[in-house]
Amino acid sequence: MSAIITLTTDFGTQDAYVGAMKGVILSLCPDARIVDVSHAIAPQDIMECSFVLRDAAWYFPAGAIHLAVVDPGVGTDRRPVALRCGEHFFTGPDNGIFPLILDGTAPDVCVCLDRPEFWRSATPSRTFHGRDIFAAVAAHLANGVPIERLGSAIEELTPMKWALPIMDDQGVQGWVVHIDRFGNCITNISREMVEERQAGRPIKCFAGNTILEGIRHTYASVETGEPLLQYNSSNLLEVAVNSGNAAELLGIRKGNPVNILFS
Repeated sequence: MSAIITLTTDFGTQDAYVGAMKGVILSLCPDARIVDVSHAIAPQDIMECSFVLRDAAWYFPAGAIHLAVVDPGVGTDRRPVALRCGEHFFTGPDNGIFPLILDGTAPDVCVCLDRPEFWRSATPSRTFHGRDIFAAVAAHLANGVPIERLGSAIEELTPMKWALPIMDDQGVQGWVVHIDRFGNCITNISREMVEERQAGRPIKCFAGNTILEGIRHTYASVETGEPLLQYNSSNLLEVAVNSGNAAELLGIRKGNPVNILFS
């Protein structure tokens, strides 16, 4: 069975960058199955890359190789890395992407990609390591090269942590961490955080320019164009609008606070 390589980048699709990376992969591993997770990550937004890939990566079969390139430090001394966690592989820049995806779990193996024989070129472009290092490394992993051969072992990755909600018996204050293409505003407040503290009390939510009461189960539980609060498919609270764009209608931006009160 051919190996699966996923791609998550901030490159968009109007330029040749994604195509060039796929070309390198297929040149080295013609049987690779390449899956695009997203190329619409906001430019240089490391946390958004982690959030999107974390939501998708673990649904892939064992042996999948996840290539993530949001790399504002490309060409600097930030390390190129590859790692294995369980039966999944990851490669990309060591700039905080992977600690966020792993949610604090230490990888089983982690290497610095310091062996040019596994790059596309021994003199990679200073602006495009996605093509010249990471795509080539992903292809070598797909060809069965052991991760330990690809570079020198390292003990720790550059850390980055999510902002955590503030919780007490009266409620939870969180933040909007992602806005999807439908305008749904996804928070860092999980179902577990709410249900552990709610104790049967009614919920009131302050978000953007609106106040929402209660948690719904479907978008259609309110009239078309009306806002609602619900848990999304990852069990995170989201503010949405039935058949509408919550971010635009309610004046919500990524990073805005969302306050839950138990009344």
